[in-house]
Amino acid sequence: MVGSEVPKERLVLLEIKGRGSLGDLFGEYERKRIFVKGATKDAKWVVAEITSFKGGLGTAQCRGSFQSVEAKKMLGREVSWKAESVVFVGRKPAVNYMMACVSLLQGGKKEIALKARGRSIIKAIDAAELLKRSFIEGLVFKDIKIGTEEVNRPEGKRRVSTLEITVKKTQ
Repeated sequence: MVGSEVPKERLVLLEIKGRGSLGDLFGEYERKRIFVKGATKDAKWVVAEITSFKGGLGTAQCRGSFQSVEAKKMLGREVSWKAESVVFVGRKPAVNYMMACVSLLQGGKKEIALKARGRSIIKAIDAAELLKRSFIEGLVFKDIKIGTEEVNRPEGKRRVSTLEITVKKTQ
């Protein structure tokens, strides 16, 4: 955007502080209020791409949202070096995530990761298989990590399964 000061680090991790008058969630980054578009209403933490900064306000597009501090800690370690190579799988059809992977790989990325939790794990597997079989020649599964995360819910803590599939382009 013209006249806006977009920071060097465009992908940031934000703790959600509240909701603005138009319903958008917001967090703070460098003492500026950042309104996040596309975040789920129950998100406590978001990975967001800052699109503009002006004065004391900014806007960002949500790239992933989480309810737990554990997810934030896990992401905090990876955002710095893998930020633009991660596809967070959620409620959309598997084909959407597969196309996001195709875009990253055609854009020059050699390695990307698909991350999913709970019910979205099936979609991550489907997207990875579609990608490998149909769209990209010379693609291999480099790593598959499974785990469990504790999520705080109003009814108490709950454990949720996690999956990370890393694919690598060999050609």
